[in-house]
Amino acid sequence: MSGQDSSGRGTVLVRQAGNALGDAVLAAVVAVVVAGIGLFAFALVEWPAFNSSNVTRSLTTVGQVVALAMLVGAIWLLRVNKWPWVAKVLSWAGISTFVTVTLGMPLAATKLYLFGLSVDQEFRTQYLTRLTDGAALRDMNYIDLPPYYPGGWFWLGGRFANLLGLDGWAAFKPWAIVSLAVAAAVALVLWSKLIRADWAVAVTAATTAVTIAYAAPEAYSSVLVVLLPPVLVLAWGALYRPAESTTGGPTTAGGWGAVIGTGLFLGIMATFYTLYFLVAAFAVGLMALAAAGLTLRARHSAMHVQRRTKAEIPTHWRLVWPIMLRLIMIGAIAGVLALTVWGPYFLEALQGKTASSGTALHYLPEAGSRLPLPMMEFSLLGGFCLIGVIWLVLRVGSSRRAQALAVGVLAIYLWCLLSMLVTAAGSTLLSFRLEPVLRVLLAAAGAFGFVEGARAVYQIVNEPQRFKPVVAAVAVIGAVAFSQHIPDVLAPEITTAYTDTDGDGVRADKRPPSAVSYYREIDAELLEQTGRARAESVVLTADMSFLSIYPYFGFQALTSHYANPLADFSARAAEIKRWSTLETPDELVAALRDCPWRAPDAFLFRQAGDGYTLRLAEDVYPNDPNVKRYQVSFAKALFEDPRFRITDIGPFTLVVISA
Repeated sequence: MSGQDSSGRGTVLVRQAGNALGDAVLAAVVAVVVAGIGLFAFALVEWPAFNSSNVTRSLTTVGQVVALAMLVGAIWLLRVNKWPWVAKVLSWAGISTFVTVTLGMPLAATKLYLFGLSVDQEFRTQYLTRLTDGAALRDMNYIDLPPYYPGGWFWLGGRFANLLGLDGWAAFKPWAIVSLAVAAAVALVLWSKLIRADWAVAVTAATTAVTIAYAAPEAYSSVLVVLLPPVLVLAWGALYRPAESTTGGPTTAGGWGAVIGTGLFLGIMATFYTLYFLVAAFAVGLMALAAAGLTLRARHSAMHVQRRTKAEIPTHWRLVWPIMLRLIMIGAIAGVLALTVWGPYFLEALQGKTASSGTALHYLPEAGSRLPLPMMEFSLLGGFCLIGVIWLVLRVGSSRRAQALAVGVLAIYLWCLLSMLVTAAGSTLLSFRLEPVLRVLLAAAGAFGFVEGARAVYQIVNEPQRFKPVVAAVAVIGAVAFSQHIPDVLAPEITTAYTDTDGDGVRADKRPPSAVSYYREIDAELLEQTGRARAESVVLTADMSFLSIYPYFGFQALTSHYANPLADFSARAAEIKRWSTLETPDELVAALRDCPWRAPDAFLFRQAGDGYTLRLAEDVYPNDPNVKRYQVSFAKALFEDPRFRITDIGPFTLVVISA
C-alpha cells in the first residue's frame, strides 16, 4: 500500500470514527435524559404494587405504544428522506423510552430492581454497594483482596450513585435502567453505521425488546447482549474483506475502524462479564478461521477456474497474514482494557494460592444439559426466531450480516456442546446463561428475515399498492403484542422486587417487612461500638443482604460460587466450624487472634435457643441444586466475657469483639 493510500485511509478512519463516536455520545445523552426524566416522573406518584394491581401494567402498555410510535415515525422519516437529524433523535428517544417504560413503570412503586435482594441479585447489589462506598476496585466481600468478578458495570454504577447521592442498593434500579437505555441507543447508532438507517431502527427495536424480556434481570450483562449482534457484524467486516479496488483512491478505512471497534467492545466485555467475553472472543476466533478459509478458497478458485498460475496470485501466507494481524490487534486492544480490572487479580494470584477447583463453574441446571432451541417454541418469539433461522440458512452465502450472525449462533451452540462435554471432567462452561444471547441473535436475524421476506413476497405478487401498509400493520401489531407480554415474562422477578424488604426497611407491597427492617439498627450499633467506618470492619454473618445494603466486608461469602478463589472458601468454612466447637471465650479469642485471614470484628447471628446460629453453604456439584445448606451453632457461653459486647436486635444477636 502506498503512503498516499495509507494517509487517505487514515483520514477516512478518523472521519468515520469521529462521526460514529459523536453520534454515540449524543445518543447516550438523549438516553440518559429520557431515562432520567421518566424515572423521576414515575417516582412522583405513589403507585400501587405491580403484583396486586393492574394500574402500572396498563400504563406500561400505553408507554410502550408511545415509544413504538416514535420508532415508527423515525422509520418513516428515514424512508422518505426527511429531516434526518429529527429522525435520528426521535429514534434514540424512542428506543430509550421503550426501555425506561418497560422496566421503570412496572417497578415504579419499589426502590428495588428485578429480583429485589434475592438470589444472585443479593451479591450483585453487594458489589455495587462496595464500589459506591469507594472508587478503588475491591472484592465485593473480602477485605484486602482484588476483585475476581469484573467490576466495570458496578464501578460505573458506583460513580452514578455518588453523583446522585444514593446508597448502592438504592442506585441499582435506576442505574440498571439507565445503562440499558444507553446501551440500546448506542446499539442503534452502531447498526445505523452498518446497514440502512430505517432497517437499523427496526432491528434495534426487536433486539432491545428481547433483551429486556430475557436478559434484563442480569443488568450488567444485558447491556452487552443488546450490543453483541451489531458488534459481530462489525467484527466480520474487520476480518473478512474481499479484495478492494483502490482505483481513484481509498474510499474506506480498510477495516481498521472495525478492528478498533471490535477490540474496544471485547475489552469492555472483559471488564463487565467474563463468560460473555469468552464466548464473544470464541466467536471472533471462529470468524477469523472462516475468513481465512473463504480467502484461501478464493485463491483456489482463481487458480483452477480463472486458470491463473501460482506466480500470478499471492501465496497462502500473504493472504492469511492480514487476517491474523487484524485478529492480533483486536486481541491486543481487548487485552489492554481487560487488564484494567483483571490485572490486580492476576498479580495477586501469581503470589498467592487459588482454590483447587473453579466452583464458579459448578452449576448445571436442566437448561444447561440440552441445546436451546427457541425457534421451536410455540410463541410469537419462537416464530420470529424461526424466521431468523430460515433467513440465516438462505442468506449465509450472500449476506455479510447473515454470515456474522450465523457465526455468532454457531459459536453459542458449540459452546453449549463443549459445556456439556466438560461435565465429564467435573465442571461446566455455564452454557445455560447463553440462552438470552441466542434469542437476541435470532431476533436480529428474524428482523432481517421479516423485512427481506416481505420485500420478496411483494415482488412475487406483482407489487400490489396496499401490500406495504399490510406488512407495516403486521409488524406493528406483532411488536405491540410482544412488548405488552414482557411484564408477564418478568412477573416472578417483578414480584420479588415488591415482596423483598429494601434498605429502608420497607416492603413495596405494603405488607409487614422481613427481618431486614432491623438492619438500620444493627448498622448504628456497629458504627457506635467499633468506632470505625463500615469499610474498615469485617462481619461474619449468614445474612448477606446486610452486606448488600451496608458496605461492611464479610468474613465468608454466601456460597463458594460467588467467592473469590483467593479467599479460600473451603478453609474459611472449616475454620468457622472449628470456632463453633470451642468451649471457652479464651479459646475463641486465641483462635481469632491466630486466624490466617483478617478475623471478624463482629458476628451477626440469628438467635436459636441456647445458641447463636449461622446458616452456611457448601458446594455439592454435580447435584442440582448445587448448594447444600447447613447450620453452625455457637454456644452463648463462648461470648460471656467482657471482650465481647452482645446486643440483641429483633431476631439477631450482634457480637462485637473488643479484644
